[in-house]
Amino acid sequence: MSLVDLIAGADERTLAASGLACLDRCVPLLGGEDEVLRPLWADLAEDRSWQEPLAKARAELGVGGLVEADADHAFEAEAAELARRMLDGAPDEPSASADALRRWADTCSDAALRIHRLLDPAADEESSVTDCREGRTDGPPLVAAELRRQIAVLELVTAHGTGGLRQVLEVSTEGRRVLRAVVSRRARGRSV
Repeated sequence: MSLVDLIAGADERTLAASGLACLDRCVPLLGGEDEVLRPLWADLAEDRSWQEPLAKARAELGVGGLVEADADHAFEAEAAELARRMLDGAPDEPSASADALRRWADTCSDAALRIHRLLDPAADEESSVTDCREGRTDGPPLVAAELRRQIAVLELVTAHGTGGLRQVLEVSTEGRRVLRAVVSRRARGRSV
């Protein structure tokens, strides 16, 4: 099944986990610490409201960011703005309507893949995030890896429910490390 099909058929918990995982992997672009979204994961696992920890994360990540929007940082600034939109668009509750969660998960999926495409030095004009999401191509290496992570998250929660969230966190942690390394490498490349 394509990523689009998996999102279309997912239940509320799976959609919330999918959106949160995409956002979690992109936290480095917002200048956040690795654990900033951990309370939201705990609330999702316990079927609790995440309104308070979401407000706290928005406050912590809502100002500043990793890069300023100048010509030398255009790709990173655009990537950070996409990540910020994921955070701003998060429903106040992980138990929001299926439609609201599906829109958010879909937006996060698209934004995370676009971020990886922007930051991938191997990306070309021909690679399309839409084609990747619909299963027509894997895309450049960073995009292909993010696509695999998104599919893994959806499959883990669909198959294991709350029990799959620990594995989802591991997938997100790995993706966050990759993205942090890519951003760091790009910053070192500019300073040379």
